[in-house]
Amino acid sequence: MRIRAWFLILTLFVLSTATLALAEDPLREVYPLDDFTLREEMVPMRDGAKLYTVILTPKNAKEPLPIILERTPYDATRLVGASSTKLEVNLGPKFLGNGYIYAAQDLRGRYKSEGKYEMYRVPRGEYNKTGTDETTDAWDAIDWLVKNVPDNNGKVGVWGTSYPGWLTLSAMREPHPALAAAVPFNPVVDVWKADDWFHWGAFRPIYAFEFIYSMETRKGSSFDYPYTHRDLYSWALGKGALGKALGEYLDDRHEMWSHLMDNPSYTDYWRDCAADQWFDHPSRLVPALHVHGLWDQEDIYGSPAVYAAIEKHDTSNDLNFFAAGPWYHGQHFSDGSHLGAISFDEDTAKRFREDVLRPFLDHFLKGVETATIDPVTVFETGNNRWRHFDQWPPAQTVRKLYLHADGKLSFDAPGEGDNSTKYTSDPAKPVPNAPRPVWGSNYGVPSIISKWRSWLVEDQRFADGRPDVVTWTSEPLEEPLTVRGPVLANLFAETTGTDADWVVKLIDVYPDEDPTSFAMSGFQLMISGDIFRGRYREDYSKARAIKPNEVLEYQVPLPTANHTFKRGHRMMVQIQSTWFPLYDRNPQTFVDSIMMAPDSSYKPQKHRIHHSSASPTHLVLKVDSGN
Repeated sequence: MRIRAWFLILTLFVLSTATLALAEDPLREVYPLDDFTLREEMVPMRDGAKLYTVILTPKNAKEPLPIILERTPYDATRLVGASSTKLEVNLGPKFLGNGYIYAAQDLRGRYKSEGKYEMYRVPRGEYNKTGTDETTDAWDAIDWLVKNVPDNNGKVGVWGTSYPGWLTLSAMREPHPALAAAVPFNPVVDVWKADDWFHWGAFRPIYAFEFIYSMETRKGSSFDYPYTHRDLYSWALGKGALGKALGEYLDDRHEMWSHLMDNPSYTDYWRDCAADQWFDHPSRLVPALHVHGLWDQEDIYGSPAVYAAIEKHDTSNDLNFFAAGPWYHGQHFSDGSHLGAISFDEDTAKRFREDVLRPFLDHFLKGVETATIDPVTVFETGNNRWRHFDQWPPAQTVRKLYLHADGKLSFDAPGEGDNSTKYTSDPAKPVPNAPRPVWGSNYGVPSIISKWRSWLVEDQRFADGRPDVVTWTSEPLEEPLTVRGPVLANLFAETTGTDADWVVKLIDVYPDEDPTSFAMSGFQLMISGDIFRGRYREDYSKARAIKPNEVLEYQVPLPTANHTFKRGHRMMVQIQSTWFPLYDRNPQTFVDSIMMAPDSSYKPQKHRIHHSSASPTHLVLKVDSGN
């Protein structure tokens, strides 16, 4: 009994420490000229855990205000971004006027919140036997806010980018009655299909390693891995199977790495975490604005997928909205005038915030009747203009872009005698995913993050011409052609090996002498591209060896596009079998798990892409005239 009593006292002391710290060490001092009040609270969850929450309320509001909440693993105190007396300066691009109360909350076990942190905590069920998950925590947070924040109007909007975007979707699963609007920006949705950890079975080892090391090494902070070798292409190339090699730098704290090693295929664990599968039978549709970046280097699958999953329930087409800009991951809250070498003629992110984001929130959180937006607002790259539709993708003509002999590309189906193009892929000499050096994705170093954000718009001439990259190019277009929506590659291929990866890229080739910008002459801009791991051709959930020397059909899903190929430009398709070090190398010899593949399994293999009348490799495009 004495031991239990002391344990109870110790537990109460630990649980009260964070609350006492709030009173003793406030986030900032109060200044007479502040045009807002700052409040810090430990908000209780249903199981007793308390989550640190920052609340910023404008002063002198003339009416009750709605609340905008972000739940985050990245430190809620970042909501106060500058040491200023003005709320607008503190919030930066997230400031939508003094008509909102702004709140941010640390997840369990992160920064100042109590509890155990679990990355992408699985919803209650087979893999989560507790009584709580991110949905219940969001529900409890919203319930506390509307009951305890003075002068709120009873309506809450939840928003967040990336991981907080996934948390936003979690709040929508079983929504609190006060949840009146949601904005998932670039959300993580399905980490196996084509978001954070995998793309169609191909593992993203260094990206996963860096993120997991940062988030799980010190649960109360972010901590970057200290590399001693900066070009990660050469650093990773000498390590063999990266699942095994990078795992040696991790330990029991890094629980997500174990999930990755245990689930290289599309298991029920990944399905439970996949947010687009949460809305088959929604109890209530929360008005939602799904925000997508056309060149999102981290989570390019999620937003269109979850929009589509919910759209089928929005029978009046007035609750589920989609917006897409020409952005990297999170660029909607930054300068949107350019990405890499590509210019957009205006600050597209600012335009989006003013013309789409704020009117959406004003309408659903304040009841502003005049602030309505179109169901779909997307930026059309190439022509650099905004377009508006009733659905995404809009109704289009479906056309097939065929590969031909001698590197030719056209909308004409191949005739007799059009055969195949071969190349050798050597795992010892993989094609880099970006021009070297490859530095990873450390957000704390400006030069590293700038390169990481722009790798999808790099001039693909750095890869074109390699013997292990095969290319097909159209004649210059006589009329503009606009591609809208997802692209599908139907690939007919064979290999001498028993496994292979297939990378397919749709590219806009600028004129050899560009009349609008000399610097862009001959530029090869990737419009849509992705990778597919061949072992999952038949079943995502079970890896199977490829039959060698046999023509097989692969369907390679490519990301959504909204791009006009202008008159005089050419269309190009590139195919290769490595995209390293962003994606791990396929040994090209079938093994049970590539995560642990022995060095002896990595072998050069000959691949052949078929473009005959019997095996017509082609891309399926949804197109219009570009007008």
